[in-house]
Amino acid sequence: MFYVILFAMVAAFLALRLYSVLGKRTGHEQPLPKPAEERVASQPMARTIDVPAEVRESGARHIDVGAETGLRAVVAADSSFDVGQFVEGAKSAYRMILEAFWKGDEETLGWLVEDDVRAAFTAAIAERNEAGHVLENRLVAIERAQIVDATLEGKIARIAVRFDADIAAVTRDAEGNLVAGSMSDAVETHDVWTFMRNLRSDDPNWKLVETDEA
Repeated sequence: MFYVILFAMVAAFLALRLYSVLGKRTGHEQPLPKPAEERVASQPMARTIDVPAEVRESGARHIDVGAETGLRAVVAADSSFDVGQFVEGAKSAYRMILEAFWKGDEETLGWLVEDDVRAAFTAAIAERNEAGHVLENRLVAIERAQIVDATLEGKIARIAVRFDADIAAVTRDAEGNLVAGSMSDAVETHDVWTFMRNLRSDDPNWKLVETDEA
């Protein structure tokens, strides 16, 4: 499995591994592969409960109303959970994983994603390599990152984040000829990525366990 970042510290760490800007998928970009299992979680988190101020203050900005109850359960089970830090970490993970996939960096993907997701990415990279294609995608901007779903089953927490982003994408052949796309024309993309963590574990990292289109 690949582990996605310690959310409290990830921003500085991932910054060293990323290219510099964010971006979006064009209609010419290869879509992100999906794992075979559908595991999007669901539970809501009341804003009136006694939870950390960050959860209440960032609710409108970072939390969809349908995720509030689930987040309430996560906060109750893990008092160190911080919504703002989680969302910032998720954004950094989104950037890093996309760039690793575009570069075909399977080693990096190996510690960022869970087995099923990694297998899907690896298969897509192999197919791309067989076709002799090279991606020159660039994440231009993440317009919004919002927690849209959350659940706690026992001590297994799952949190789904919707990313609305802009990606410029170019596909070239082995000779460097343009196959599709444009680096000057970013296109909107909408994804929902689900992260998971066992709250009983000493490992503070969250794992990416599912990707889907919003």
